[in-house]
Amino acid sequence: MIFQGAARQILPKSVREAYKEWLFFEAIHRFRFQGSPADVKADIQNKYDHQSDLLDLFTGNQGTIVHKWHHYIPLYDRYFSAFRGQPIRFLEIGVFEGGSLKMWRDYFGEQAIIFGIDINPKCKQFDGVGGQVRIGSQVDAAFLNAVIEEMGGVDLILDDGSHHMKHVPETLRHLFPRLSDGGMYMIEDLHAAYWKGFGGGFRSSANFFGTLFDVVDDMHRWYHRRRSKHAAISHACSGIHIHDSLIVLDKNQTHPPVHSALGQPPLGA
Repeated sequence: MIFQGAARQILPKSVREAYKEWLFFEAIHRFRFQGSPADVKADIQNKYDHQSDLLDLFTGNQGTIVHKWHHYIPLYDRYFSAFRGQPIRFLEIGVFEGGSLKMWRDYFGEQAIIFGIDINPKCKQFDGVGGQVRIGSQVDAAFLNAVIEEMGGVDLILDDGSHHMKHVPETLRHLFPRLSDGGMYMIEDLHAAYWKGFGGGFRSSANFFGTLFDVVDDMHRWYHRRRSKHAAISHACSGIHIHDSLIVLDKNQTHPPVHSALGQPPLGA
């Protein structure tokens, strides 16, 4: 199933989306782990020295499919564990087979408000299974606003949506300002930033990491004279964590930096 150049541009949208999905899974096929759920658990435990409830939920899943890279499990637990058992508002972009919403429900607990969005109308069948599902585009501002309003705000966002370089930064620009202070915005599967089929490429101007490094420059605006390119993100971002294919942005009020020198000067100074 190969489409080239202009031929891809005239394909119906549903076919283009199917092609991108096929391209994504074809590209990651060579990284596929072969083994039983017990082997998966042992692999994560041994490689990352990790044991958690989330690992048990992932490897013990017998419901609809949950598809995750192994190194994501310790990272999810590192960043999300502090929110467990609280009435947090969690939004996952990309529902896929619906299994992850159930995993997040079991992980965060019954107090959590959990919503998933997906452009595929078939995902509506997972509404009420672990969380609420709404059908729409991750770059439709009116749709996103309506979902956030229905949720009563949002504390955690996980973008596991289209992975396309036209969508990832646009969704971030719209949703990051909607995050509550102390919240987190996680984007995964950013290996797609290096693939032309997803609008990226190595050192491509469209590669999302270019946008991310612009945000880093903005965060250091105190020390240079350049204008901020993404002020709505960077001026409320207190930290960025970069991992293989996954990044986390912390949402907090930021302040101009100051420094102090405290204590007694040395004798004879």
